[in-house]
Amino acid sequence: MVDIKLFNRWSSDGIEVRDAGLKRYISLPSIVVPRSGSRYAGNRFHKSYVHIVERLINKLMVTGHRSKKHFITSGLHTGKGVKGAGIVEEAFSLVAEKTKQNPVAVFVKALENAAPREEIIAIEYGGARYPKAVEVAPQRRVDLTLRYMTQGAFQRSFGKKPTMAQALADEILAAYGNDPKSAAIAKKTELERQADSSR
Repeated sequence: MVDIKLFNRWSSDGIEVRDAGLKRYISLPSIVVPRSGSRYAGNRFHKSYVHIVERLINKLMVTGHRSKKHFITSGLHTGKGVKGAGIVEEAFSLVAEKTKQNPVAVFVKALENAAPREEIIAIEYGGARYPKAVEVAPQRRVDLTLRYMTQGAFQRSFGKKPTMAQALADEILAAYGNDPKSAAIAKKTELERQADSSR
């Protein structure tokens, strides 16, 4: 039987998602090239069937906005899938080099660590707005974490010495170790603290 490996280098077999809430939303099928060509587009919750590394690549191409303003764009932030895949492969190589572990497993663990459990919404009552703590839906937990990771990596590399791949590898390693230097971990802590104070 042929062992199918991601980028022909790392296997997804045997990687376990320990967070019960995220189990259905972190997909790890055996593939070589993480590009599905929008096979699931238009279907409800289609993102859940896409390989989690492909979702990271997609998020790298368009990282979303902060406070209604689109994030800094650069030559790396172009919507080009091949460039995004190259950045992720290089980042995973750096992670594998530093941890001596399967980088896909390290990335999945980092996602679990950085996924926020609570956030706040604004409720309008009698002309006044009040913050209210709510639980985050599982698929949104994954979406937010990918966004915070990629935005944090862009912030660290834009106009600075580290390359995008180095910044992404550092972000994954920091989230894996629950280090507050990770933009995703810092944002998760902030969200959960705000939710706690608005009870």
